[in-house]
Amino acid sequence: MVRAYIVSTGMAVPDRVLTNHDLEKIVDTSDAWIRERTGMAERHVSDENTAASDLALPASRDALRAAGISPDDLDAILVATISGDYVFPATACVLQHKLGASHAMAFDLSAACTGYIYGLSVAQAYIESGRYKNILLVGVDMLTKVVDWTDRNTCVLFGDGAGATVIQPRERGGVLDTVLGSDGSAAELLYQPCGGTRVPISHEAIDRKKHFLYMNGREIYKYAVREMVQSCHEVLKRCGKTIEDVRLIIPHQANNRILEAVAQRLGVSMDRLFINIEKYANTSAATVPIALHEALQQGRLHEGDLALLVSFGGGLTWGASLVQF
Repeated sequence: MVRAYIVSTGMAVPDRVLTNHDLEKIVDTSDAWIRERTGMAERHVSDENTAASDLALPASRDALRAAGISPDDLDAILVATISGDYVFPATACVLQHKLGASHAMAFDLSAACTGYIYGLSVAQAYIESGRYKNILLVGVDMLTKVVDWTDRNTCVLFGDGAGATVIQPRERGGVLDTVLGSDGSAAELLYQPCGGTRVPISHEAIDRKKHFLYMNGREIYKYAVREMVQSCHEVLKRCGKTIEDVRLIIPHQANNRILEAVAQRLGVSMDRLFINIEKYANTSAATVPIALHEALQQGRLHEGDLALLVSFGGGLTWGASLVQF
């Protein structure tokens, strides 16, 4: 059976690093408070001239170079983002032009922090159907541009980044299965109220700070832990595997307390999870591909190993993929 195989990875983050001590000068917070509640120490923040495609481009070029293919070889470009260059057109189309990938179709996926997992499922379907052979899947977000920097409960949580992967058909390994879920009834627990057709951009909306990200952290925590754990159990069951068969769990880097709770409920130690939240904070759709890139670079995964990718985000959305390398 032909499966979708992640043949290469790449990543990019802005040069500017904003530490917890820097945040102490902006809002009423402290390094100890942030570390204790989130596990974060610093995050990368883009400047006013940098857009999502500007980060996606070097990450994509690195992944293409590692795969040994050129942009002309690409059949499809999928970009998971909720903070693209524009409301429309798709950031994937902007990236396609910047890469010079003239033969590739391109579109964005909007599943918030679960975007990369959703995108992986789409790439999996294209590959397994035989429709496409070379797919570039990117997770990129720049939520530092849509947080309220006077709100200490949200502004400390996010960083900017991009992670890219090239996916091709292989007869061994690859994406064994993916489980996805959503619950739109809880959409307003984590959303950006202004900017769509529900609340169009206006002076009144901006004066009321409706253009900033809003999150009910307490409720999101409950959903995230429950659904991430359930997704892991479900995809393992569908593949006939157990958690002990998994070499490394690569979770969405939302909050260290969430990761600790997920590990506890899965019955694994924290060293079974790849965690880089201290360096990058929450980069939304980019967290999983960035973590995957670093895990591979550090030799945490080898040929034949199983990796469990799992995430949760606004929508609400969640999902898990079991991948063999």
